[in-house]
Amino acid sequence: MSRKILVSAGEASGDLYASLVVDELRRLWPDAEFFGCAGPRLRAAGVRAVVDAASLAVVGLLEVVSHIPRIHGEYRKLLEAARAERPALALLTDSPDFHLRIARRLRRRGIPVVYLVAPQVWAWRKGRVKEMRRTLERVLCIFPFEEEFFRNEGVRADYIGHPLVGLIRAALTRDEFFRKHTLDPGRPLIAVLPGSRRGEAARHLPALLDAVERLGRQRSLNWVLPASATAGAAFFRERVGRSPVHVIAGESWDAMAHADLALAASGTVTVEAALLGTPMVTYYRVMPASWLAGRFLVDVPFYSMVNLIAGRALVPELIQSQMSGERIAAEAVRLLDDEGARSEMKAGLAEVRARLTGGQVGDLSHTAPQRAAAIIQQILEGQVAHVS
Repeated sequence: MSRKILVSAGEASGDLYASLVVDELRRLWPDAEFFGCAGPRLRAAGVRAVVDAASLAVVGLLEVVSHIPRIHGEYRKLLEAARAERPALALLTDSPDFHLRIARRLRRRGIPVVYLVAPQVWAWRKGRVKEMRRTLERVLCIFPFEEEFFRNEGVRADYIGHPLVGLIRAALTRDEFFRKHTLDPGRPLIAVLPGSRRGEAARHLPALLDAVERLGRQRSLNWVLPASATAGAAFFRERVGRSPVHVIAGESWDAMAHADLALAASGTVTVEAALLGTPMVTYYRVMPASWLAGRFLVDVPFYSMVNLIAGRALVPELIQSQMSGERIAAEAVRLLDDEGARSEMKAGLAEVRARLTGGQVGDLSHTAPQRAAAIIQQILEGQVAHVS
């Protein structure tokens, strides 16, 4: 039976996660058709792009305002494609402000919606739970504490594990990576990870480059900035100027795996660093007006997902006004020089990694994308059985 599935992802990480699920669905149904909002990973997996995922990559309560007309146009374009193609199911990933509106319209048309990477309503804007309960067929959670939260709220949810578990690894050895990028093997390596979107990276780079300058006065270090496909290497090379930061295209997992320390923007990259066991300093900054508006809506003890999973302040968080070159440099020096602090953080990161692996429910021989595909198969085959 031929199947048509709408797939939509609005972030680089979601593009990756959804593409892994599409790969598994293709194994189940080789003749299935996939279309929707796609980035490079989903397009490579064979998803026909009606909308480019890069058009949704905007962060911040107020930053998004100037992009609303364009985003609304993409919203209408995706809904029109759904109306014309009548998919059997929709798989929506991240970007909840966009996708929960899409889900509402799809539900009215009788299209079951599976949401991959749960909206973080446990942290802020909890009122969205009611909408999720009404419109979503299933929520697929990638963090262990989310399933209980959603089920207690009456949302059908399953913890599938984190899609990066078993996937994230270095492609090169440390020696190979250092030779490829002409790095000095006698110096520690610092990975600079300012964010995958241009807007957030531009906000973070001034403080990061200030930290690089401060640390450069004290010691000799290797600096690598792996540019995301979303922002592009040219964007970063233009901004780092004559600093010692070496911009490379991609290779973020290799950079983190071989780094002595990562300076990581709060987000998916911190989970990647945790899975690789790399000590880190985390940070994040939004426009001041967004910060003032958002701080009253957020109800979490920590901003970093690594700290939320650990249940304690495992990694430093330098948020908004706390994010300065001086503070970043000071935290970096502490972790580079204090072996006890490094060992303590590495032990904590191992705990986080264990919670994202050993804590998974179900058959541990299956990956998160395989579990997601199995749930989608149950939903679609249940529909077929009900119709017949």
